[in-house]
Amino acid sequence: MPGRYYPLLPMSQLQAPPISFDDTAVAFASRSNGELRKMYALFASMNNPTLVKTGSGIMKTALKWHVPGTKFLIKNSIFEQFCGGETIQECLPVIEELGRYDIGTILDYSVEGEGSDKSFDATTTEILATLDLAHRSKHIPFSVFKVTGVGEAAILEKIQAGKTLSAAEQASYDKTVLRVNAICARAHQYGVRVFIDAEESWFQDTIDQLAYQMMRRYNHESAIVWNTYQLYRHDRLEALEASAAEAAAGHYHIGAKLVRGAYMEKEARTASAQSRPTPINPSKQATDALYDEALRYCIDHIDHISVCAGTHNEASSLLLTQLIQQAGLRPNDPRVWFAQLYGMSDNLSYNLANAGYNTAKYVPYGPVEAVMPYLLRRADENTAIAGQTSREFRLIQKEMSRRKL
Repeated sequence: MPGRYYPLLPMSQLQAPPISFDDTAVAFASRSNGELRKMYALFASMNNPTLVKTGSGIMKTALKWHVPGTKFLIKNSIFEQFCGGETIQECLPVIEELGRYDIGTILDYSVEGEGSDKSFDATTTEILATLDLAHRSKHIPFSVFKVTGVGEAAILEKIQAGKTLSAAEQASYDKTVLRVNAICARAHQYGVRVFIDAEESWFQDTIDQLAYQMMRRYNHESAIVWNTYQLYRHDRLEALEASAAEAAAGHYHIGAKLVRGAYMEKEARTASAQSRPTPINPSKQATDALYDEALRYCIDHIDHISVCAGTHNEASSLLLTQLIQQAGLRPNDPRVWFAQLYGMSDNLSYNLANAGYNTAKYVPYGPVEAVMPYLLRRADENTAIAGQTSREFRLIQKEMSRRKL
């Protein structure tokens, strides 16, 4: 169980570890020349928008019709880059490799539920298995799950809309609460932190209330249960502030994972279709400003808020290192974490970890067919925009040049 008291560093010892997110020697230290060449070929392909669009369609069709060799090709290219494996067991080498560089693993079971009790129970069992492994491994600081992986989204939405549930719906929701509680209780038993992921705004309030219910139950000694705040929504800092005030009054801790967000296009479309104001900030600049303000707020209230900066943004990551320094906290204070996706932003993860900051990678896993939507989103994110080379590709090119490959 994480301790309750974290002394500040004396002012005479305050000196931020040197860090540069352009240091590719550190960023790619774990990659052999052969692996770097393979990454170069993959990201060069993803840097071509036409190829990504065409290839995505071909891969989905080939998997659907079980074309021989398709799964092997995907698993040894884009899947290998962005996923840990198809099972927890297959992820073990990735966990150990990241651990060699003081980077933790957050196992992310990326299989969407089928909407049945059987699938929800299976997902719950899988999340409990990640907690069991985290309990045995020093390299797994968090587990993570989506509430819609263990319960019906339509019921969550109905609750948020203030509609009365039928007896069957109430029974289904009660099972959802039991599953969420089983996960959080196991996390508390082991002293392993657990993220509850953010989802769409039209049922996020229901998820929030579940998260706070679990925090009130399990976060009295430290932040075990963590909620996720999508700062591309203009109301999320207010939500964090309100929950923090309640936690301070109730003498428990808030765990806050701060992300920019993952559903922007869908949120905008839905708001327009329903003729209601969009919850999204008016610009990227506004989102960036709100994200950084939320970081400041968390460090200012570090006595009862633990924070994880889930971001690939270099400016926000650098800001948090500065805030840690200014607050007189140790770089590895267990209440402050950085997190990035596996296979991306190694220049952040490896340099942060090398400088002594708590850093972890989200490592998705699951059957190749089930994680294809995730993989296609990663390919799309790394596609060149307006003729510009993606950041990942440029860093790989820089390291290859450094190595004279």
